[in-house]
Amino acid sequence: MDKAALASALGSPAAFGQSQFAFMRGNAFEAKVKADGGKELTRLIGVDTPAEVRVPELSAAGPEGRAARTALALREATAAKAWTLLDHPMLALEVAGSPAYLEPDAVVVHPDGTWTVVEIKSFPMIDASADAAKVGAAARQAAVYVLALERVASVTDGARVAHSVLLVCPKDFSNLPTASVVDVRKQLSVTRRQLARLTRIEDIAAALPEGTTFDVERPAEELTAAVESVSAAYAPECLAACELAFHCRDRARGAGAVEALGRGVRGELGGLTTIGDVLAAARGTAGDPDDPAVAALRRAAALRAEALEAAGCR
Repeated sequence: MDKAALASALGSPAAFGQSQFAFMRGNAFEAKVKADGGKELTRLIGVDTPAEVRVPELSAAGPEGRAARTALALREATAAKAWTLLDHPMLALEVAGSPAYLEPDAVVVHPDGTWTVVEIKSFPMIDASADAAKVGAAARQAAVYVLALERVASVTDGARVAHSVLLVCPKDFSNLPTASVVDVRKQLSVTRRQLARLTRIEDIAAALPEGTTFDVERPAEELTAAVESVSAAYAPECLAACELAFHCRDRARGAGAVEALGRGVRGELGGLTTIGDVLAAARGTAGDPDDPAVAALRRAAALRAEALEAAGCR
């Protein structure tokens, strides 16, 4: 479904996505990296002569066709044992029982059959070091591409997917591309565990009421009821990753759910699941006094009362 359109139909549109300026800057930098037959990129992967690098055509009809064409190009490049650059290949990865199509910036096939993901970002690499949070996000993104490549490599003789990716960024304060090798083994293991724990789409669909639809043309009341039939675990982190986050946040706040305060807070509060429960426990009107969370809340409430009294506030 188009989650952005669904959020708008529910009355909770999200200003979600990259800014237009950042988008244009990223596209311009990527174009520079790949200009002149990929001269800069081939230099960064250690090939002095761009003519030695093959760049196969990957166009095809639809994402399924492009993914099939990419798989064929990968197998041909591995068999040829020649440097090959795949520009914006299309990869397929099963997520909760449904295929998801992914498009990395580039994949390099080495003569020895190694496949390396190339991730091009427009944030600077100053003194050979970039912002740790941005590098971490790029590593998590690239790890998903590596997983998708492993699916193709498993049926390709002589192929091996590198568990490190080539991160290309502007050098210092210039627009000159530079590169760093980033190990993504940790991100790979985390992503594998997350994918393995996902509930399959057919299982979610089977639990929905008969006739449920997410058609944005349906009345708002019917659409809201359909969305509410799918359980959601809102957390503030959702605001950076999901178009429906504002809708779920309003619902969580309306229900007084402690999840709205963050996963860390939710974990500390144990069996106290609503703000009302938390306040009642702090005031001593509810909750098991032997519960560590309840005891901590009551101690915090007592300290607050003492501080207010000392300050003459009551």
